[in-house]
Amino acid sequence: MASRKKFVAQSAVIPYRNKKGLEILLVTSLGTGRWVLPKGHVEDEMTPRESAIKEAFEEAGINGKVPDKKVGDYVYRKDDEIDGTTYKVAVYAMRVTYELDIWPEDNQRKREWMSAEKAAHSVDEIELRQLILGFAESVKR
Repeated sequence: MASRKKFVAQSAVIPYRNKKGLEILLVTSLGTGRWVLPKGHVEDEMTPRESAIKEAFEEAGINGKVPDKKVGDYVYRKDDEIDGTTYKVAVYAMRVTYELDIWPEDNQRKREWMSAEKAAHSVDEIELRQLILGFAESVKR
């Protein structure tokens, strides 16, 4: 019998602005302090897009315009989980229009605007790195 991989559904946004060239906002993760996109589990009764918008508000204190169509997906595993859980993240673009000075997780996370190239090289997941660089290219066109 063929094994079927079970993925835990998550969603995220690539928060961006175009003030002095394209910039991407990353936040630190709670456990390791690594740079990540604002993301989380897809909430019951919410679409992946709605969940991604909610996570962006909670983790980064931002809001903005998010198209219905996702940018792409990436898959990752957490090193500290022994059960081998694999997460599949649906990623949406968010053109940030509002940024709070104080937000729900501001005392737990740092956030930083950076060039798309720096953002891509600041994340650990290769698929996410490629997704950020591909998104940056599509915005420049």
